[in-house]
Amino acid sequence: MEKYVDLHLHSRCSDGLYAPAEVICRAAAAGLAAAALADHDNVDGIDAAMQAGNACGIEVLPAVELSVVWGGFRDIHLLGYGMDHHHRELSAALEDFRAFRAGRNQRILERINQKLAEENRAPIAFGEVRRHAEGTLGRPHIARVLVDHGYARDSEEAFARYLVPCNVPKRYFPMDEAIGLIHQAGGITSLAHPPYITGDRGQLRRLFDAFAALGLDGIEAYNNRSSNDDVDWYISEARRRNLIVTGGSDFHGGEGGEIVIGGGRGNLRIPYSCVEAIRRAVDERRKRQPKQR
Repeated sequence: MEKYVDLHLHSRCSDGLYAPAEVICRAAAAGLAAAALADHDNVDGIDAAMQAGNACGIEVLPAVELSVVWGGFRDIHLLGYGMDHHHRELSAALEDFRAFRAGRNQRILERINQKLAEENRAPIAFGEVRRHAEGTLGRPHIARVLVDHGYARDSEEAFARYLVPCNVPKRYFPMDEAIGLIHQAGGITSLAHPPYITGDRGQLRRLFDAFAALGLDGIEAYNNRSSNDDVDWYISEARRRNLIVTGGSDFHGGEGGEIVIGGGRGNLRIPYSCVEAIRRAVDERRKRQPKQR
């Protein structure tokens, strides 16, 4: 019997709706054999996720999703798998990243409050936004408070009306630095949902070549924006460069949402072979590189 997995899930430790344990138990309830919590620039939920995996009977891989910049591309996402999530250098880099992001979100909220004042509406307290986040605070948490206050009908309107016009530029990891950080912690990397970077296959091929030269280990061929033909193309491109294949739904939560655990937009099936490939790649890397703390 074929076993299926979902290696790209988010929790409240970044911009997901549910606590880490609940995300993993939902993955188990969906009949999956393995899952990975890959919060944005945050590993705080991994211990709780792994404990929940033991309780719910599902294999859990440590993971993270880093926000990366390369050339003219902003906010490329890089997945890390199998790393020591307590690794000192990784923890320090993510803490520094979160500190910058916290300051950024405070500045965004200040701009939003100025806009609310112009509309004769009451301001929003930063503490109220923080209560929605269990780890890395992000713009989706501000959007939820705007909706709670009745200033927007939904998250989409909150972004269009307030968060986009009041935005403050993000900070990103350079691609080579991000890959090196995961490798240093004993893990491997995979390029997340490539269709969100560009739909130009020629451009994607050039990016795959450039990133592979920097040490990229894999491509998230199974993703929520790809058709079966697209998935086959990504797998071929990965094999051509001796990269592994990974997959995940990029689930963030929400009842009745378009993205579902283990199914993407309904027809995504990610084979357990992705987990086996990750474990082989991690073992090979650790043989070549002594574990550091």
